Amino acid sequence: MTDEELIVEFALTRLDNPDLDLEEVAALVVRRVGADRMVEFASRNLAARGELRGAVFPAAVEHVLRVVLTMRGPAD
Repeated sequence: MTDEELIVEFALTRLDNPDLDLEEVAALVVRRVGADRMVEFASRNLAARGELRGAVFPAAVEHVLRVVLTMRGPAD
């Protein structure tokens, strides 16, 4: 899944759940994309952090948040 596809998935999930914060929306995205994508996201996150091991679900959620916040740009 490309970062652009991930952003679209995140945006659609956010539209369906406007009352949730960003981390909760990211967790829903990870649950929706399935186990294979969750492992992919976690491995990307762990590689970016330079770590060899970590809990899969939290690492995948962190990856989604990292991509979303990176695409949003710097805070004003």
